[in-house]
Amino acid sequence: MIAIKLVRVALLLFLIVSCKERNDPSVQTKTTQWFKGNLHTHSYWSDGDEFPEIILDWYKQKGYDFVALSDHNTLAEGEKWITIKDEDLYQNAFNNYLETYGPDWVEYKIDSGKTMVKLKTYEEYKKLTENVDDFLVIESEEITDKYEDKPLHMNATNIQELIEPQGGNSVANVLQNNIDQVLQQRKNTGIPIMPHINHPNFYYGVSLEDMKALNGERFFEVYNGHPMVHNMGDSVHISTEEMWDLINISYLKNNKPIMYGLATDDSHHYHQSGNEWSNAGRGWVMVEADSLSANYLIEAMEKGAFYASTGVELETIALDNNKISITVVEEPDVNYKITFLGSKKENPTPEEFATIKGPKASFDLTDDILFVRCRISSSKLQDNPIENIIYEMAWTQPILAVE
Repeated sequence: MIAIKLVRVALLLFLIVSCKERNDPSVQTKTTQWFKGNLHTHSYWSDGDEFPEIILDWYKQKGYDFVALSDHNTLAEGEKWITIKDEDLYQNAFNNYLETYGPDWVEYKIDSGKTMVKLKTYEEYKKLTENVDDFLVIESEEITDKYEDKPLHMNATNIQELIEPQGGNSVANVLQNNIDQVLQQRKNTGIPIMPHINHPNFYYGVSLEDMKALNGERFFEVYNGHPMVHNMGDSVHISTEEMWDLINISYLKNNKPIMYGLATDDSHHYHQSGNEWSNAGRGWVMVEADSLSANYLIEAMEKGAFYASTGVELETIALDNNKISITVVEEPDVNYKITFLGSKKENPTPEEFATIKGPKASFDLTDDILFVRCRISSSKLQDNPIENIIYEMAWTQPILAVE
């Protein structure tokens, strides 16, 4: 595992990483740890097709440290009953739920031949599934809005009260109105609440110009595991990764904080698997934080102390004497390619600075560089890919040059 320290000089960011195991007794200073998590997850509380407890236990068994359940325009509170679909697939899944948790936990009834189940609230399933220092459940909401025919979605991670969609008179205005509500709740409560823009290429609802116009937004999904979100764009729309660099060129020009890139599942379907379904386990973030709490995780992410992944694990991300070094945790018979991308200060435009084959690479951060980030590709196929993104990858956050 690696420990990341962040140092701000002239309002710009250095990312310094040293290779240390999680509980290494030789470390005399306060240690940090890596935590794996998914920030975009749906359940029966909106349009997911599984109970929250089942979903959370799946992530826990797969080695995740935290999950944010982020149902559409709702929080898991109050009383809600759902009707189990008649298909054997869902009836069998309910029987499994009942058998797993028992009749003392599962509250259900049969009405006119239909099985109706009372959903557990956030407080209930959190108490059941969360373990101190082992697994964290974060309350979230996917604020689901629109402008004309464009779907406009954003998550509020660690939300404290439901936020209704705010609407607006343009795409950017709708998004900004919702961002402002999240940030206002954060200010009012004093609790870190993190907004992030979801899948901008979903029905191509959010353009590059819309993203450039935002204020107060630090995160967006460079990778989303839903099969309908067009991460790669098409012949007339740029990919989310291309969008990322163009956003940051604009943000830095206008003295805005840099935009960070997330990978998420956006999971909805837990009983049918394949590239036509929105399944769990496709994309996640690895966050280096002081401890497993929502406050510490958000604080670390706002400093850029994380990377996004669909399978590739990093051993080191280091900056030493203006040399950036990347080392991958190698798997047998897997090939790696490390690409350094970003922009220069003069006539800024996205560039691919260098590509190195192998599990290790370095790059000199020269004075003419505005920012640089890394994309790590592998020859290992994803277990359950979408679009044409078939190989495991990882993305580091942009590192800014210091003047």
